[in-house]
Amino acid sequence: MPLNIVLVEPEIPQNTGNISRTCAVTGAVLHLIKPLGFSTEDRYLKRAGLDYWQLLDIRYHESLDDFFKVNSSGDFYFCSTKASNSYTEVRYTENSYLVFGKETAGLPERLLACYQERCIRIPMRSEARSLNLSNSVAIVLYEALRQLNFPGLQCGH
Repeated sequence: MPLNIVLVEPEIPQNTGNISRTCAVTGAVLHLIKPLGFSTEDRYLKRAGLDYWQLLDIRYHESLDDFFKVNSSGDFYFCSTKASNSYTEVRYTENSYLVFGKETAGLPERLLACYQERCIRIPMRSEARSLNLSNSVAIVLYEALRQLNFPGLQCGH
């Protein structure tokens, strides 16, 4: 089973385009939770991963509640600068969902409160607000893939 990247109400098309490309080259499924801050026809979104769209498994969900109705089982990890666990301290499975919030606000507080033990963060300097969303997705996704021994990916000769 592939890993899953979940973007809750993403706002910036270039970020989602870069994340789409990362998902395409790794085989991760991309879940987009509406409302989106852009049209999926946006030229910035398409340009970031233009030659990879045919490799992308992308799924749209009308709301976070709808997403959880369809995806009720799995290992969910919620990425937040407010979390206390490092993304390297958890053990990912092939059925992991890596959930990221929108660029300007992160994940909803109610969600973080319900799943505190499943919240993870990327360590960074205290005076820095956060990393770019597409960079954060790549960092956490590749750690999960590393732990799973890069299933289905070419790792050299």
